[in-house]
Amino acid sequence: MSISDQDVADANPPMLDFDDWLKAAFAETEGFTALVVLVEITETDAKPVASTFFHVIGDEATWKDVRKMFASAPGGWDGAVFFTATSRDGGPIEEPLARVELRRVEAEIGDDRLRINDGAFFDRKGRRMRIDEDEAAA
Repeated sequence: MSISDQDVADANPPMLDFDDWLKAAFAETEGFTALVVLVEITETDAKPVASTFFHVIGDEATWKDVRKMFASAPGGWDGAVFFTATSRDGGPIEEPLARVELRRVEAEIGDDRLRINDGAFFDRKGRRMRIDEDEAAA
């Protein structure tokens, strides 16, 4: 029996930008709290529609796993921005602090959409994105 390149590719799907980011963020922190803001993307805006946080204690999760978590999010979303938060001793932060930090991030994005670029911003397919200032409007 032989395994073709296609069989290997099917067994090991290509890494998405999110998957690479998660592995790198975990390697750097050895655990963190992900503060997440889901956004609806239009031609001129990335409007926050929902937010959440979760603790990352390993690097096994994939974009597919995370999308399943977001399936019940209210409203439609086209992108997700992730900010990492770690305790002083390393690892995830306590839940009460995570709630406070998430509200802070939400407020900052509400005041300035370019703040999204300070996090790790991904589209629905897990590909890395960024927000650019509209020079025509400036």
